[in-house]
Amino acid sequence: MRRERRREAPTATYRIQLGPDRDFAELAADVDHLHRLGVSHAYLSPVLQAAPGSQHGYDVIDHDRINDELGGEPGLRSAARALAKAGLGILLDVVPNHMALTTPESHNKVLWGALRDGAGSPYARWLDVDWDQERPLLMPVLGRRIDECLDAGEITVEPAGPAGELVVRYYDHVLPVAAGTEQLPLEELLAAQHYRLAYWRIADEELNYRRFFDVDTLMAVRMEDPEVFAATHRLVLALVEQNVVHGLRIDHPDGLADPGGYLRHLHEATAGCYVVVEKILVGDELLPQDWACDGTTGYDAMYRITNVFVDPAGEAVLRAGFREVAGVTDDWPAVAEQSRRDVLGGPLVAEVDRLAGLAFEICQHELRLRDHTRRGLTEAVVELLTAVPVYRVYVTPGTPAPAAAAAVLEHAATVAVAARPDRASEIALLVDLALARRGSDRRKDEFCRRFQQTTGPAVAKGVEDTATYRWFPLCCLNDVGSEPDVFGLTAPQLHRWAARRHRDWPLALTATSTHDAKRSEDVRARIAVLSEIPGEWTTTVRAWRDIVGTIAARAPEGLIGDERLDWLAWQTVVGAWPIDETRLREYLLKAAREAKLVTSWVAPVSEAEQAIADFVTALFADQQLVGSIGQVVARLHPGFVPNVLGQRLLALVLPGVVDIYQGCEIVSLRLVDPDNRHRPDPRDLAAAVERGLAAVPDPAADLDAAKARLTTLGLRLRRDEPELLGPDAAYQGLFATGAAADHLVAVARGDRVVGLVTRWALGLAAGGGWRDTRIALPRGRWYDGLTETEYVVGGEPVEVADLLHAWPVALLVRQDGA
Repeated sequence: MRRERRREAPTATYRIQLGPDRDFAELAADVDHLHRLGVSHAYLSPVLQAAPGSQHGYDVIDHDRINDELGGEPGLRSAARALAKAGLGILLDVVPNHMALTTPESHNKVLWGALRDGAGSPYARWLDVDWDQERPLLMPVLGRRIDECLDAGEITVEPAGPAGELVVRYYDHVLPVAAGTEQLPLEELLAAQHYRLAYWRIADEELNYRRFFDVDTLMAVRMEDPEVFAATHRLVLALVEQNVVHGLRIDHPDGLADPGGYLRHLHEATAGCYVVVEKILVGDELLPQDWACDGTTGYDAMYRITNVFVDPAGEAVLRAGFREVAGVTDDWPAVAEQSRRDVLGGPLVAEVDRLAGLAFEICQHELRLRDHTRRGLTEAVVELLTAVPVYRVYVTPGTPAPAAAAAVLEHAATVAVAARPDRASEIALLVDLALARRGSDRRKDEFCRRFQQTTGPAVAKGVEDTATYRWFPLCCLNDVGSEPDVFGLTAPQLHRWAARRHRDWPLALTATSTHDAKRSEDVRARIAVLSEIPGEWTTTVRAWRDIVGTIAARAPEGLIGDERLDWLAWQTVVGAWPIDETRLREYLLKAAREAKLVTSWVAPVSEAEQAIADFVTALFADQQLVGSIGQVVARLHPGFVPNVLGQRLLALVLPGVVDIYQGCEIVSLRLVDPDNRHRPDPRDLAAAVERGLAAVPDPAADLDAAKARLTTLGLRLRRDEPELLGPDAAYQGLFATGAAADHLVAVARGDRVVGLVTRWALGLAAGGGWRDTRIALPRGRWYDGLTETEYVVGGEPVEVADLLHAWPVALLVRQDGA
């Protein structure tokens, strides 16, 4: 959607993870590097006051303060001045959906007030709590059952509140005491509070507040309340008004009761500030056209850019290898379905119960619906949530549902009924309620909203954080919003998507790595090369298994039933090589816990986790194996180099605002968080840029310098001549002719910029190179700044071998046209 805005949109952003090892002062020290790169905006992780010791800033506790640990508001303003002096702005990450339950709880005044005074607190309206159920707010902070804690004397009352008042203490947890209950005996006092202390393991069943996914310590905020919006955005809006902040990134909008309404309110409050949303689009799903924003944060671009470099010819062999070597026989849809069921019956059971309870209340108040049972409705909720393929549909309670939302839920109902025909009546009722087809009252409106707020966690936890760790024939396809069973993207498919993006959302971010990505862009780039040699890869994995054995063999018999984690381990090793023992071990432990098959975060299995650790130790102890890994990585290198540079060049020339994740101006071989939050050494970054600009590097010999050169020249082109690659520059996909035409992806922006990218480079070399492959370019003098080469183009198509004689990519700019 093209919108009127008060400020210029970015041409490129640079994402910076602020935290204990990078505060505002260090941000200010990075300004020269950012300016030299050519970005227009520093893209900052959340800066509002977060929980003490926060590693990421998404656990906000005070919306009226800038994080003291980062340098507070003076530090932010000082960094903003340094950025502005260099001509750079700030794109700020904002977290409207939730805030943190801190330890001690008094750090969060909103939580403290709600705990002390319950539904009567002025802060009660802030928090998405089921106050009307007349149940105390569940606080699942106890390490064991409450009777055991009381018997052990672990829960006490003492004068240790912020003002010296009496509080309930449980180790580091400090909770307020309601007025008038101070003199009661301990157990009576606990029973009289507006909160209920509880064993942490019961949260999944008893929770009575909305949270961020399944994270009990991130309580949802009712941003639909105008007073709450005003209070939580007061400081951010002031920073925008004062030109300290120039754009906003909205975290998890799908958690909000009314994302579209929130964005309209934000648009009005900021007078049209640049805004992008962390909306995860699945497949060909489209961003709602009526959203008052500039597009997504770029996962839709990230997935497609990588998939262009996956050779679909390798799919069958990789699937067969995963099935035969790893022992996984299910296909992706079956794994994704079962994973959703697992989380809906486990971490998200409280959310399922809340929806079923609302539906049951509705049925009890309507004569014709009274024969629906609580059990039947609960089973129907599970089936329907399992079948919804996207993170969310958008329906306003009391108004007709959009056709797109109806189509999604009706299809989901068909799938759900096929799985449970005995629950067809209940499923049909739930769809009607979710689409607001049965009128409007308090309960029906709440069900409509709650259902929309629950589909996202079901997909995020069931698919993104579970299934993608269970099924991975080629794990570079497993990421946020991706489709792991879609091997390869054709050039026409890429161009159709890009043309639509250019038409609808030309200022959306184009990401290739993010703080939430499962692996960095360059890890994905190397793993993608395996699709070109699938048989060779499968044989290699078998050989490595013969050398070092399997994870399952190191565990008690029967504990680990297949070798899927080994398959993931070997892809990760080559993708992130050189990786050290600690990083690989920590990654595989996280992957196993996310998969929830042999161990998990809530129920760790020590024997399984020890087997993983022993496997990693054995891998690094075998020098023959380490040498073999190095040889395989060298074998992949001729395909890795074009993929690294090709992903970057596509990001630079596709429609949108380029987003560079910290450290990715050079080769970045990082894995999922917390590994990707590691701060890159600024000296390495500066040195690579220096080498890349001093002379034309050989990409095969110094890929860091080559990537830095490409990144810098492309970003400067976007910044210094915005008409060439900006939202008004026309987009067109170009196509080569000849024997190797499929190995070239080409993009034209207007009539003055052409980007050329090599893909499937191992196959290209094996087939004899570019041979007779040619591409038509507009007449004129074209200059490729990457290789400092000039081409004079007449009326005939140009040989691709000439255009890509030194580098596997080209960024051509016509010199004699305007």
